[in-house]
Amino acid sequence: MASRGKSETSKLRQNMEEQLDRLMQQLQDLEECREELDEEEYEETKKETLEQLGEFNDSLKKIMSGDMTLVDELSGMQLAIQAAISQAFKTPEVIRLFAKKQPGQLRTRLGEMDRDVMVGKLSRDVYTQQKVEILMALRKLGEKLTPEDETFLTENATATLSQFEKVTANMGSEDKILALASSGVKTKA
Repeated sequence: MASRGKSETSKLRQNMEEQLDRLMQQLQDLEECREELDEEEYEETKKETLEQLGEFNDSLKKIMSGDMTLVDELSGMQLAIQAAISQAFKTPEVIRLFAKKQPGQLRTRLGEMDRDVMVGKLSRDVYTQQKVEILMALRKLGEKLTPEDETFLTENATATLSQFEKVTANMGSEDKILALASSGVKTKA
């Protein structure tokens, strides 16, 4: 009986990760196709995706309140959803890697961006925004940042990212973070 519970937990986790991946891919695709869509279509599609993220977040909350063994495994996804809803992070790829707790891939992405900005393939503004997001995600994952990265983060963090940092640092319970995410969804609807 115990092995069946582990199997179900594993399957549930896999399904939740796939759902999060799908929603994050949907956001990424939307950003990549933004110029092909008119502004109203873009905003409507983004609103629908954020509503789906809100519903997904509500499902996570229900699961977490009923099965405490999933709390640690799902908390990373929950923070990623909160970040997407609050729009602290603008880059779906960063959100996805953060949710999957993949600091190595975040650092690889940072290296690729360093190269791309040097050869002119990536604008300085986009580079700065995404580097700040990656460094914030790495910090939230408990990774040690270099003094140069800390300085870059301090000098370039937006008010929204700073608020996200404070909220997640000062809130002891996931319920408070969920409340913030829920209020973000309600105000955007």
